[in-house]
Amino acid sequence: MPNRLAGATSPYLLQHADNPVDWWPWGPEAFAEAERRGVPVLLSVGYAACHWCHVMAHESFEDEALAAYANERFVAVKVDREERPDVDAVYMEAVQAATGQGGWPMTVFLTPDKDPFYFGTYFPPEPRHGMPSFRQVLEGVDAAWRDRREEVGEVAARIRADLAERASVYGVGSGVHRPPGEAELHEALVALGRDFDARRGGFGGAPKFPPAMVIEFLLRHHARTGSAAALEMAVRTAAAMARGGIHDQLGGGFARYTVDADWVVPHFEKMLYDNALLLRAYLHLWRATGSPLARRVALSTADFLLRELRTPEGAFASALDADSLDGSGASVEGAYYAWTPGQLAEVLGEADAALAAELYEVTATGTFEHGSSVLQLPADPPDAEAAERIRARLFAARAERPAPARDDKVVAAWNGLAVAALAETGALLERPDLVEAAERAADLLLAVHLTPDGRLLRTSRDGRAGAHAGVLEDYADTAEGFLALYAVTGEAEWLELAGGLLDTVLKHFADEASGALYDTADDAEELIRRPQDPTDNATPSGWTAAAGALLTYAAYTGSARHRTAAERALGIVGALAGRAPRFIGWGLAVAEALVDGPREVAVVGSAGDPATAALHRAALLGTAPGAVVAVGAPDADEVPLLADRPLVGGAPAAYICRHFACDAPTTDPAVLAERLGFLVELDDPAS
Repeated sequence: MPNRLAGATSPYLLQHADNPVDWWPWGPEAFAEAERRGVPVLLSVGYAACHWCHVMAHESFEDEALAAYANERFVAVKVDREERPDVDAVYMEAVQAATGQGGWPMTVFLTPDKDPFYFGTYFPPEPRHGMPSFRQVLEGVDAAWRDRREEVGEVAARIRADLAERASVYGVGSGVHRPPGEAELHEALVALGRDFDARRGGFGGAPKFPPAMVIEFLLRHHARTGSAAALEMAVRTAAAMARGGIHDQLGGGFARYTVDADWVVPHFEKMLYDNALLLRAYLHLWRATGSPLARRVALSTADFLLRELRTPEGAFASALDADSLDGSGASVEGAYYAWTPGQLAEVLGEADAALAAELYEVTATGTFEHGSSVLQLPADPPDAEAAERIRARLFAARAERPAPARDDKVVAAWNGLAVAALAETGALLERPDLVEAAERAADLLLAVHLTPDGRLLRTSRDGRAGAHAGVLEDYADTAEGFLALYAVTGEAEWLELAGGLLDTVLKHFADEASGALYDTADDAEELIRRPQDPTDNATPSGWTAAAGALLTYAAYTGSARHRTAAERALGIVGALAGRAPRFIGWGLAVAEALVDGPREVAVVGSAGDPATAALHRAALLGTAPGAVVAVGAPDADEVPLLADRPLVGGAPAAYICRHFACDAPTTDPAVLAERLGFLVELDDPAS
């Protein structure tokens, strides 16, 4: 009989709707029930594409005897971390502080007052590798709750106090920092250089995650300063990922991360946010270098988004699962993507199979489980036509395999990232279908996620909005997507809509005294603390994403209020730039735009004039960090940057400005492109 999750919109929660565990969704009713019964809360947090979440579900949550024990001694609450990032953030911070590590599934035991007192992640069904079994954990927590309740209360109180102290680090009590300048940005570059893996690309060791936000900073730093070191780190990292197993060599798109330092064996889930961020990073790398590899990867990633993640309503689903069915019918991680030499031969015949094995590094010993190999592309093939024929045949054969499940939940923030990436890619690589896809996804956000009072709802599914309020990253990334759409289309509505979202950020998410930003609104559900974190995780932090969107909006409108808010929000980046640049990459990228201006480009001319289009394209191709581009009729008054900008000699013209003070206009796209290149050339290319 289905439990209380049967009415959820989250695919992850629905995966647990038939568990014998009597799950409750997060909400006051669950905690009231725990208070009524005098039992603790078992909180389990995960997401639909999480491999170990599936493992623990099969091993423990589907076990009738274990479920009966849990139902008797606890109130069990299941949370989709993608649907409730605020709940996840608060308790993950506690898990990491207590254990030194984190991950999903996250398992936390709470008092009925929501205070955590015992933590973990995955627990096996039997004791293993020094870990207790999940049954032992349940019995131990139950015994402590029954026999040592006072001690449990003391532990919970200490943890709550510790979390409150940690929260003050970024809040009012942390003081006011100035935004980073040239010195701090150079210091961040030097610190990244110390962590850079010069042989394999990326930063640090295994596991390796795609550093999309850091790549954006490196490209912007190179564009502003000419630093060869910054460009080298970006190019080497992007190439290593593009040629490694983390990149789907047949269908495009990227997996979440690799378990090794060589980018070979991924954790196979494919997330919308990773692919949206990497699409934009590869596009900007192509814009900076003209790299054919970067262009190819950008287009294949865009095609992957449209082919496999686009929903019938026109938005983009959250993820593809890591697991799928193998030949025996078992659910196995990576079964959809890995190949053996024999499988190549079945599809291609012996001659082409040998060529494919050499091309993609498929060996008899394999690089993955059971002698299979994850496809890599260490070098461009000498015969591109033959290689494309092989790729297409393997891709078609793979499509006949059981496909990974799709989490078709639509998340506002991640769709905002996809809108920005697709809009820019469509414009720069002359793919109007990608711009249309971006517009359709943005339309869905407006129709389903934006409420009449201007607030955002975080998720939807099948065109039906979920009940959960948007968090800071939803407002910031959706605004970023709308601003990118305005730059590409010149439709002023997108700029106006972005401004409305950012006004909500300033009203409900900002601390007026310090300029700090919170992850949840001032009228959101009260948790044991109000989450706040300026550092990047898999996506840009909401804090620095908002700073970037505020800065861009100010550049279009001349709004001192929005620019000041951006500068104040970037103060924390100045404090962290030299100490933790890998985890503040988007903030560093935004700071590069601030130091450069950012430059404001106004292109004026009639919409149907090819000369207007040529200037508009040249402006979008400019590498100046965070440059904003407005296009419209001369002397247009609906967009302040376009106001009082006339044609030049009756011809379309482009004005390059900083703080609305402009250089002499030009009618020549080549001149415009040159002006939007490097701001300075340095004598020392390694700086």
